[in-house]
Amino acid sequence: MMRIDAHQHFWRLAARAGAWPPPDLAPIYRDFYPDDLAGLLQQNGIAATVLVQSMPNEADTRFMLDLADQHSFIAAVVGWVDLKAVEASSRIAVMAAHPKLRGLRPMLQDLKDDGWINDPALAPAVGAMLRHGLRLDALVLPRHLPSLLAFARRHPSLPIVIDHMAKPAMGAVPDAQWLDDMARLAAEPQVHCKLSGMVTEAGPGWTVEQLMPYARHVLQVFGPERVMWGSDWPVLRLAADYAAWLAASDALLAHLDQGQRDAVFGLNAARFYGIEQTGTI
Repeated sequence: MMRIDAHQHFWRLAARAGAWPPPDLAPIYRDFYPDDLAGLLQQNGIAATVLVQSMPNEADTRFMLDLADQHSFIAAVVGWVDLKAVEASSRIAVMAAHPKLRGLRPMLQDLKDDGWINDPALAPAVGAMLRHGLRLDALVLPRHLPSLLAFARRHPSLPIVIDHMAKPAMGAVPDAQWLDDMARLAAEPQVHCKLSGMVTEAGPGWTVEQLMPYARHVLQVFGPERVMWGSDWPVLRLAADYAAWLAASDALLAHLDQGQRDAVFGLNAARFYGIEQTGTI
């Protein structure tokens, strides 16, 4: 079975013009390129990755697509287009001409309007995404989930994946509203969820026991067939190394049968992003 990291980033600080990350986040305040990750993938048996945008501009997307041309382990790219721009449909067509562009991600967590995604003005862009076989990554916080649900119901044909489980507050007990909102989204069959980002939200000192109720809820409401594992590397470096998160994930999925674990660790991402499975490393 080919294991896939369904969520990772590369960036150049010089291209970020003072945007996140700030200098005080020393573990990630530097450039990150494919050569920085390739060894970790090899050591941990990860055959392919999904490279996800981290800046709201098309230059960042072109940077990622160029890297994907040079490194075969980058199996899919999730880029950015201004989905409410007048020319959104044509810009999506241009970006989608690259064979590894498989999705788009508006950075909803950084927008002032929590209801930005719940806007009929997005219809032309969604139509273009559907014509070009693209998916939507939803970078949201718990407060965005009701608007995302309305969007999902308006566009039932658009595949959607919730990044980082919507970044819930990682307390001892999950927030009841998060539990309910995630269950409502999971009732929409085209909505998926990434098992990622938890250790960063929990912070240093996290434990598998702390993560368990969050992972169990996502697996219960979405089912193992709509959950995909991701590292969120290099952001992951703020709280864990690659091997530690992978080991924690193995523990979080230990109650599943082998077929279900294979689905979460790769098969679901391959199906969702249209990644050809060529074997293992």
